[in-house]
Amino acid sequence: QVQLVESGGGLVQAGGSLRLSCAASGRTVSSYAMGWFRQAPGQEREFVATISKIGGSTYYADSVKGRFTISRDNAKNTVFLQMNSLKPEDTAVYYCAAEQTVYYSKIYLNPDEYHYWGQGTQVTVSS
Repeated sequence: QVQLVESGGGLVQAGGSLRLSCAASGRTVSSYAMGWFRQAPGQEREFVATISKIGGSTYYADSVKGRFTISRDNAKNTVFLQMNSLKPEDTAVYYCAAEQTVYYSKIYLNPDEYHYWGQGTQVTVSS
């Protein structure tokens, strides 16, 4: 079983950048496809980005494509979300998720497909 802890959230002005980290413990993250999701108040959790277990495949929500980049460092058991050109509508709690897979290129977009979740980190973008 893997435990996930997010960090790097905070308050930033529109147009600014943040880098979120998701540190895994308990199991090596290289066995897991990873994803980032976010949830704004009163809204459902929505997909942001996903990356396959060795990083060869990625996929982004249209709303963040070209602004956000997901990456991973399996040697450090950490997954990252670089967020540039932030907008007020990016304000949400951001969650890291993991799903074990045997397939190198497998990615998951649906939150129901993930078994493991972090506690979340708040990102607030002011206008």
